Amino acid sequence: MKYRLETERLIIREIRDADLEGIFELDSSAEVHKYLRNNPIKTKEEAKKIIQFIRSQYKERGIGRFALIEKKSGNFIGWSGFKLNKGEKETLNGFDNFIDIGYRLIPKYWEKGYGLEAAIACLDFGFKRLNYDIIYGAADVKNLGSNKILQKIGLQFANEFKYDNTAVNWYQLKKENYEN
Repeated sequence: MKYRLETERLIIREIRDADLEGIFELDSSAEVHKYLRNNPIKTKEEAKKIIQFIRSQYKERGIGRFALIEKKSGNFIGWSGFKLNKGEKETLNGFDNFIDIGYRLIPKYWEKGYGLEAAIACLDFGFKRLNYDIIYGAADVKNLGSNKILQKIGLQFANEFKYDNTAVNWYQLKKENYEN
């Protein structure tokens, strides 16, 4: 998979083995994992496994999360993009074959508009280049920042559901509504 997107401030590209330090900083953060079952990683070996998992999705499913690189510094700041959830083990809110948009940023890059900027670019890419018919998103109801981004990019609230005893908001956007 070779995708490269650019926004005013970001380069959005496939995740590489060289992103190890950034992935470790991102996923070892308790702040980042506050709304993700509070289970941050503890070792760089775990970060390697995350990279391998994402890269395997590129090969097996044709899509995966993208690295976010801040143009002015060249720093890895997080990821955004898509995940194809497929199969019984990946069922969420009763769905088992769907495209999910997501984003995750290292805390020092929060509240700078990067999450929104990346999500807008990825959503546009998903509908216009990858020709998806519908894109879903989910966020812990207490994660106000994530919910705001999903709403700002146009995803519509569909319902609230429980995931591991946590209330989660479910959003969706159909291609025909995006184009309008």
